[in-house]
Amino acid sequence: MEDWKQIDINVDSLWLIPERAKGGKHKNVYHGNFVPQIPNQLIRRYTSVGDTVLELFSGSGTTLYECENLQRDYLGFDINEQIVEYVNEKMQDCTSINYAIKNIDVTNSIEFSIGIEEWLSQYNKKQVDFMIAHPPYLDIIKFTNDSRDLSNIPNVSLFIDKLTNAIATGFQYLKKNGYFAIVAGDIYKNSEVVPLAFMIMDAVRQNLNVKMKGVIVKNIEGNRGKLGTQDIWKYRALKSDYFLFKHEYIFVFKKM
Repeated sequence: MEDWKQIDINVDSLWLIPERAKGGKHKNVYHGNFVPQIPNQLIRRYTSVGDTVLELFSGSGTTLYECENLQRDYLGFDINEQIVEYVNEKMQDCTSINYAIKNIDVTNSIEFSIGIEEWLSQYNKKQVDFMIAHPPYLDIIKFTNDSRDLSNIPNVSLFIDKLTNAIATGFQYLKKNGYFAIVAGDIYKNSEVVPLAFMIMDAVRQNLNVKMKGVIVKNIEGNRGKLGTQDIWKYRALKSDYFLFKHEYIFVFKKM
């Protein structure tokens, strides 16, 4: 705080990101992967050097790479065995932090808990300092053919229940007064908007002892999937009756 005027941490509730950060180990090779600026901002604000970050859906390693750059220890989980192998291969040269990515289904609370406890014991830690989750948006993108994978669940209620249980399991290992963030978006299904992000947020507030600290709206202009296709998307939206999704939500909670 002594140098607070020089710190480039965004405290606004609207994050307009012109393009995803590049360089280092970051590669935009995975559907639905994080914009590196999001974990970077959250990790720098809510953790210190040497703290441990727990991630429920590690994906292609975006948060892990930011932890390596920022000198935070990391524990991540993903049900996709191939992407876990990919990230582990990219991290072979890392000696600056303690980290692990485990091929585990986080909706299995027993398996998830064992994975966390094994890692904490290995490094003589009792808890994690920050938790982050960027879950799939229902079955919009199918990441695996595994029936346990959240991205293969089309039923909204079942999806919310399984995701909330996974978050609750990780929450047990988060330190008191620690923070966690969920990055989520809404979906368009059966000709109507399903406010999936707010349904996730509400389930967390109803089931966990938390205080809500932030609702951030994020937009990135350089969406690889829509570059050069703005006109056709506008045409389709005008011809129909919907609006184009250009945002996601970042919900920040504090454990009480």
